[in-house]
Amino acid sequence: MSIDLRIAGGDVVTPQGRRPADVLIDDGRIAGIVARGLEISDVGETIDAADRLVLPGMVDPHVHTREPGFVHKEDITTATQAAAAGGVTTIFGMPNLEPPTASAQLLDEVLEMYAAKSVVDYNHNPAATVPSEIAAMAERGIRAYKVFMVVDTGRTYPHPAGTGMHDHGDLLRMMDTIRPTGLPFMIHPHDQALMDYIEGEILAGGDNTPEGYAKAYAAREGVIWDTACDVLLRLAEAADCHVHLMHMQTRRSIEAVRRAKARGVKVTCEVNHWALFLGTWEQIQERGPYVLSYWVPDDARAAVWEGLADGTIDMLSSDHGPHTREEKEIGWTEMWKAHTGTPGIQYQLPLLLDAVKQGKLSLERAVEVTAQAPATIFGLGESKGSLTVGHDADVVVIDPDKRWTITDDADLSRCGWTPYDGHEASTAVETTLLRGSVIYADGKVLGKPGQGQMATGRIPATV
Repeated sequence: MSIDLRIAGGDVVTPQGRRPADVLIDDGRIAGIVARGLEISDVGETIDAADRLVLPGMVDPHVHTREPGFVHKEDITTATQAAAAGGVTTIFGMPNLEPPTASAQLLDEVLEMYAAKSVVDYNHNPAATVPSEIAAMAERGIRAYKVFMVVDTGRTYPHPAGTGMHDHGDLLRMMDTIRPTGLPFMIHPHDQALMDYIEGEILAGGDNTPEGYAKAYAAREGVIWDTACDVLLRLAEAADCHVHLMHMQTRRSIEAVRRAKARGVKVTCEVNHWALFLGTWEQIQERGPYVLSYWVPDDARAAVWEGLADGTIDMLSSDHGPHTREEKEIGWTEMWKAHTGTPGIQYQLPLLLDAVKQGKLSLERAVEVTAQAPATIFGLGESKGSLTVGHDADVVVIDPDKRWTITDDADLSRCGWTPYDGHEASTAVETTLLRGSVIYADGKVLGKPGQGQMATGRIPATV
């Protein structure tokens, strides 16, 4: 037997569980998962994974690359370099660009940029705001559509015109339009009418601080999220359309999804790094705009972890949201002008594996929510998301006992900072492989712009 590469001596996590094994790679695909030390006649190269974990590369369907239009924050190359360093081998970009990706022509242009610039494999979620464009965009091989149910107050970004949809009739019409494609409809849930009232009262009282902003979005136990999720679940049921809810962060929303799944509604959902590891009240008081996406109170955070562990929440995606320091700093005195969102794609896997050590979920479940579930739900399950013979050799080698400190200086995002600066981690990404090629090792990105390929697949499995 002849193979290109052997990853030897590690503990490998496959869909069947964790076991000591070697991973054999040939022609960019997984050729075998065999007993450690099994004699192979012809091995091109060997990666020593002794005392390491060997996992499938992460599939992250929620990444803001900022290109085109906002490359002062981030671009496709810098975002995917950070992805490679974080063990992410496939990303889906988001449509809140300039111009917003709302037509097949604009989608073609964005996909050409990815082909030239991405270090990892990719796809893109266009904005589902023009019904006549839906079928043509599906023909390009996309895996999902996206809209935001939010209008920014005091700023025009990160939710620009052309990416939003709020009217319930428009949402139902779009679900009816998307359903024949078989693709998921990704929606940022938000009740704008309630938010206008809630934040208006806080701003009228003169509180334009990070604390005031945090309280507004979490007001009344997250009512703006809960009412939006309730509406979307009912519309998904009425349209028989697969809806993917983003930003799960309240107990009632999670319970609503749990009930909807039990009665057969086609719904999946995700949580993002900031809801698990950021946005505590203490962090908001200390670092203000730098840790705001949103405030997740302790009871809500406990519900998020519970939902992630029991399968109600299907996956972890980064919602990687880089902004410049200047766009954050204004938030200390005028938070409603600050651009919300936090970069996180480089660190969410080590942080999640640290949570495994703390008993918050199993290693197997961590692999499922970061790789297998997103690959399966978005139609890539026949090539991505698991260490399975015949799949792309997208592999991450993890040092499970490396103590290190996350710092701004090591962050690869163009914005040049991380909300986790100073955090002590105990698990590290050591090596990342994309289709059998090493794209990250020894603290350096080795992958080149244009090395990524468009990740396409069959219509996603029915949920």
